[in-house]
Amino acid sequence: MSDMTLFSISIPAWLYAPVVFFLWVSLFLVLKKIFFAWIYKMTQGTATRLDDLIVSALNLPLTLLIFASGAVVLERFFRFEVTDGIATYFLVGLRATAIVAVILFLDRFLRGVMKEYATRFEIMKTSGGIIRGIVRAVVIGLGFLILLDTFGLSITPIVASLGIGSLAVALALQPTLENVFAGIQLVTDRMVQIGHFVKLDSGEEGYVDRIGWRSTWVRMLPNYMVIVPNKVLVNSKVLNYHYPDREIAVLVQVGVSYDSDLSKVETVTIEVAQEVMKTVPGAVAEFAPFIRYHTFNESSIDFTVIMRAKEFTDQYLIKHEFIRRLHVRYKKEGIVIPFPLRTLELARGTVEELSKLALRIDK
Repeated sequence: MSDMTLFSISIPAWLYAPVVFFLWVSLFLVLKKIFFAWIYKMTQGTATRLDDLIVSALNLPLTLLIFASGAVVLERFFRFEVTDGIATYFLVGLRATAIVAVILFLDRFLRGVMKEYATRFEIMKTSGGIIRGIVRAVVIGLGFLILLDTFGLSITPIVASLGIGSLAVALALQPTLENVFAGIQLVTDRMVQIGHFVKLDSGEEGYVDRIGWRSTWVRMLPNYMVIVPNKVLVNSKVLNYHYPDREIAVLVQVGVSYDSDLSKVETVTIEVAQEVMKTVPGAVAEFAPFIRYHTFNESSIDFTVIMRAKEFTDQYLIKHEFIRRLHVRYKKEGIVIPFPLRTLELARGTVEELSKLALRIDK
């Protein structure tokens, strides 16, 4: 680096270079502070949080780039000599600083995104730490390889070794990786979520308690767990009682005598159902119950009573209370719920033979 002449006074490079560097960096740090104060106000008025995360992640990397730009100014405008060893170090340091700034930005931004949206994805609640660790390892690892390449070191052997090692690990962990990717598919498709009441293809019914990397845990009503590999769950038929809505229709089958007044039966039954809807916990109070006759059965006229519960398990108490109260009300109103009856028609000769047989047995 050559000396600078000012007003016929020769100023050595070691004296003016630090001053120029300090003034440059100070100016842009002040401008950065003003810019960030303005941009923060703008991002506060937006609906999304992504812009806030970007601005927050840019703070430290931008500071590093400002310091690196000071080195660029010294190198470009004050003519480092090629023979100066410091010139080479400046250029390499500049590239390394820029790479580190990008790595820091990506790391801070991705961490902020995962922290911000962790509560929206069930797998982040149970395995958020592992996911954040993997993402950071990938970002820092790639940045480290780029830095090595910047310093002139060959990364081809490292990349080849990583490729071969990754292939070996993938083959060894194939069943586990299948379940991991199935778990990701569960989260992205949102076919089941924690708290949903589901019926598995194998017949078990229960609440989804946990969605992990390898398996999904379903708590049965008797309070034990069924642990299903994610691969099996993704490839099977699942009945989700909480999708698209938690409310569920409660159907109760009832039969009355052929001698019943069906209009009266309908009125009395709906009154009981309305009372249950308004008084039983878990019932949808604003729902208007109704009935539908559907079958002339052997000893009764059958119909279905349609009520509504807030979720699947509420139907048990609703059915219990409805049947108990309906039985009392039918007795009071004289409505008969008949026993099953069968009528046998026999030929006349068969009846006489059976009568003779009965007399012989008596004797």
